[in-house]
Order: sequence, then C-alpha cells, then structure tokens
Amino acid sequence: MAFDRIKSEISMLLSEMQNQPEDSWELHEMILEKLNELKALGLPLPQDLVELEEKLNKELMASRGKK
Repeated sequence: MAFDRIKSEISMLLSEMQNQPEDSWELHEMILEKLNELKALGLPLPQDLVELEEKLNKELMASRGKK
C-alpha cells in the first residue's frame, strides 16, 4: 500500500507543478524525495517513474548550472 500512496503523492505533485510553475524547483525536489522513498522501501520503480526521475535530475542540474 505504501507504493500506491507514494505514487498518488507524486501524481499530486506533478499536478501542482503544472498549476504553479513558479514553484517547479521545489516541487522537483519533493518528487525526487518521493522516488527515493520508494527506493528505500525496496520497491521497484515503474519505467515511467524512472524516466521521470531522469528528466527531473537533468532539469535540476541544468537549473543549478545556470545560477
């Protein structure tokens, strides 16, 4: 059940990201935390979440490089 809860939380954060793009950096961090929570529980990440994690990591690295 933890998997479903965390996946639901990720979905809500993605919705917030679309509705509040000005807070996207903070929301990226929160989503990555949720993905790490799944990993810590020893749960496998579905391919779509693996791709999301890769995309978010690239975006975060790019935004940090610009600062």
